[in-house]
Amino acid sequence: MAEPKTRPAPLAGITVLDFSKVLAGPVCTQILADMGADVIKVESIEGGDDTRRWPPFRKEGDNQDGTVFLSANRGKRSIAVDLKSTGGRAVIRRLAESADIVIESFGPGVAQRLGVDAGTLHEINPRLVHCSISGFGTEGPMRFAKGYDVILQAFSGMLGIIGNPGDPPIRVPFSPIDQATGYHAVTGILAALFERNRTDRGTAVEASLFDSSVSFMGYLLQSFWERGTEPERHGSGHESLCPYEAFATADKPIMLGIANDALWRSFCELAGIAELGRDPRFATNADRVSNRKETVALVRDILSRRPRDEWVDSLNNAGIPCSPIHTLAELSEHPQLVESGMRLDYGHPTYGKLSGVAQAVKFNGQRATAELPPPLFGEHTREILRRLKLSDHEIDAMRNAGHVFTLT
Repeated sequence: MAEPKTRPAPLAGITVLDFSKVLAGPVCTQILADMGADVIKVESIEGGDDTRRWPPFRKEGDNQDGTVFLSANRGKRSIAVDLKSTGGRAVIRRLAESADIVIESFGPGVAQRLGVDAGTLHEINPRLVHCSISGFGTEGPMRFAKGYDVILQAFSGMLGIIGNPGDPPIRVPFSPIDQATGYHAVTGILAALFERNRTDRGTAVEASLFDSSVSFMGYLLQSFWERGTEPERHGSGHESLCPYEAFATADKPIMLGIANDALWRSFCELAGIAELGRDPRFATNADRVSNRKETVALVRDILSRRPRDEWVDSLNNAGIPCSPIHTLAELSEHPQLVESGMRLDYGHPTYGKLSGVAQAVKFNGQRATAELPPPLFGEHTREILRRLKLSDHEIDAMRNAGHVFTLT
C-alpha cells in the first residue's frame, strides 16, 4: 500500500512578520505561507489592509473582504496592532525576537519612525531577514515618490508600447508590476535564508516596483540601447515575429504563434497556400516582419473563413501553436485548469466555499498550499498574544486601551 502523500512545506518552522499591504508584499507572503511558513499579518488597528475594502466583493452590496484581498492573503494569521502606541510596539518587538523574516512596504521613512526598519530590528534579532518593498527603491531622485503599479507602468515605458498605433495607452489590468515585485522579493528572501545558514546572520533585502518594471522591459531596452529606436506598438503582435498575434475567425478570435519558418510552411500547407511558404516576401521570419502588413492581411483572410474551434483543432493537429482567447469562464471550465491543480477550492469559516489560484511551483509532483484561509481582520490577535504568554486579562486591557483589536 502506497504511503499517503503529505503537503509539501519546505519552509515549515519559519516565522514571518508581514507588515505589508495591498498586493506586492501580500503576494510575496502568500507564497511563503503556501511553502509552509507561519505568516503573521500585522494590520493597522484602523481597519487593516486597504484591499479588504476594495471592490469587487463576492456579492453586490457585500461589506465582507474584497476579492483582491482574498486572492493574496491565504495562509496568514491576522493581528491588529496600533504601531504608534507603546503597547503595540512592545508586542512587535516581542514577535520580532523570534521571527525569521520581516516584510514591510511602508513609505519612505515610515518604517524607521515605527521601529520596524532593518537596522532597528537587527539589533533585536541579528538573524532576521528583513525585506523592504518600495515604489522606487532607496536610491535616485525618485526615491521619495509614491509608486503604484500603474505609475510604474507609465514611468517604465510599458504603458507607451501596449495597444494599437494611434490609440490611447492601455493599462495592463492585472497589476503585473505589483505581482512581479512580490515574486522578486520571494527570490531575495529565500537567498538570504540560504546565506543565513552559512553566516548565522540576517540580511536586508530590497525589492521595488521600479526595479521590477525595468526588468520587464529587458529585451526592449536592449534593442533601444543598441539601435536607438523606440519600439512600435503592434496591438497583440510581436515586434520580432510575424504572424504572431490575435486574429478574427468566422466566429471568435484566436491567437496564432508562428515563431519560426518551419511553422510558417506548415501553416501554408494547412491553409492550401503551400507556394507562399517559399515566396521571397514571406519565406523567412525576417521577410515576414519586413512585410508585416501583407503577411497579416493574408493570414487574416484565411482565418476568417472557418470558426475558431475548427481552426484550433486543425492547427493543433498540425503542431502549430495557437489558442482560443478565453474568457475567464472558459478558462475556469477547461480541464487543463482543473487537472493541473491550479484552481484551489477550500472552505472559509465565514464565507463558505472559496476558490483561489494555487502556488505555481510543485515539489515532488505536489503543490505546496497553505492550510489557512484568508484571515478576518484581527482574527488571530488573541491567539498570537497568548503565545507571547499574555493573559486574557492583559489582552483585554490592551484592547480597551486601543493598542490592539481582537475579534474575540
